[in-house]
Formats: sequence, C-alpha cells, structure tokens
Amino acid sequence: WDETHFGKMGSYYINRTFFFDVHPPLGKMLIGLAGYLSGYDGTFPFQKPGDRYEQHNYMGMRGVRLCRLMFCAFLGSCLVPFAYLTVLELSKSLPAALLTAFILIFDTGCITLSQYILLDPILMFFLMGAVLSMVKCNSCADRPFSASWWFWLSLTGVSLAGAMGVKFVGLFVVLLVGLNTIYDLWDLLGNLSLSLVMFGKHLLARVLCLIVLPLALYTAMFAVHFAVLNRSGPGDGFFSSAFQSQLIGNNLHNVSVPE
Repeated sequence: WDETHFGKMGSYYINRTFFFDVHPPLGKMLIGLAGYLSGYDGTFPFQKPGDRYEQHNYMGMRGVRLCRLMFCAFLGSCLVPFAYLTVLELSKSLPAALLTAFILIFDTGCITLSQYILLDPILMFFLMGAVLSMVKCNSCADRPFSASWWFWLSLTGVSLAGAMGVKFVGLFVVLLVGLNTIYDLWDLLGNLSLSLVMFGKHLLARVLCLIVLPLALYTAMFAVHFAVLNRSGPGDGFFSSAFQSQLIGNNLHNVSVPE
C-alpha cells in the first residue's frame, strides 16, 4: 500500500501536480527525481496495491535489478557500511564492526524495506548518516576547527535536515545529536585551560552547523517543493484561495484575490 502511496507522489512531482501530504517533501521529491532520471514518465496511476507496472519504467525508483539506477535499494545498501564505520569508530573493534555489518546484510526487514518505493530506506539513510557523522566529529575533538572537524560537523547538520525532511520521526536523531552536543559543550565549559573566547567559537560553530544549516536546508526543501508543484492537483483545497490562484489549471488561476 505504501508503495502505491509514495509512488503516486513521485508521479506528482514529475507531472508538477500539486498535492498535500502529512510528511515533509524531501523523500517524495527524491523518489520523483530518481524516477525522472531513470526514464519514468509519471503516467502510472498507482490506483491500488498489486497493479502490474507493465511497460512503465518504475525500476529506478524501486531497485531490484543491477543494470539501472536503483534509488531506494542503493540507500538501503548504504546502511551496512554506515553501521560498520559507526561501530568501528565507537568500539575500535573490527570483529564488532563486522558482526554489525553482517547482521544488517542478512536482516529480512531491512532487505524488504529497501526494495520498494518507500520513505523508510531514505529516512534510515539520513538517520544513520547523522549518527556516523556525529561519531566521526567526536573523534576529531582533539583537533577542533580542522578541515575534517568542520566537514563532519557540517555533514551532521546536513543529515539532520535530511532526516527531518523525510519524516518528522527524524526528530529523534535531532534529540540524540542535541544531547551529545550539550554534553560536549558542558565538558568544554569545565575545561579551565580553555578561554571563554574559544568556548564561544565552539558554541558558534555548533549553532551554525547544527541549527542554522539544517533549518536553512529544511526551508529550502519546501521552496523547491512549491516551485516544482505549480499545477492544480488533489492538494489545492488545503490551501487558501490566494495560493490556489497561483496554480496552473485551477479555477482561480490568475484571478485577483484580495488579502
């Protein structure tokens, strides 16, 4: 059922048809982009679960074959190296990291979720990307403000925006990174060899990379969402008459609507 739901929204993006959904737009936009890049024309109706795709080129969005762009399957496969690198960084144990990777490789749920047109593999990609980036940034604590430190801190912010941009459940990884950041700053504040000016720089760096950057990216996702979906569709009724007047094909299109 979910593939019918989110596949249809991928088609909406390709056809630039406005719709409304409870989840933020990033996941559906990426599904639509994957379909567009792999040759899907957005014409499959996605009416009910089990309908045959016939000649429609849906494989780019889903991902079962090795000869095409496989978006969801590719992101799902990234979870294995992400988990391996995270556990290796935390434990410094190669057997522990390998065990973690093998557990994910043979996990039936992970394999199943990653081979359909769903938001789950996209969400898990950003969730685990945020955790890996956070752990890598922590490992650079002895060389703050180095290129690698800035890279992993910024990538953590990007991953947080991605997780929140797919589903609001991404708030849990925001909470995790937030608690880790508070602990880190508290530890720095208690370091008497660190000046208040240097502590201020640490605080400012985290505000920029973990608050300002994710919020800017999250806002940009909606800007792209509204710029792409410029044609009338099933989501019109959720918005004001003034907004509907901007949608091509709507009965109010180009009608002067008072504030």
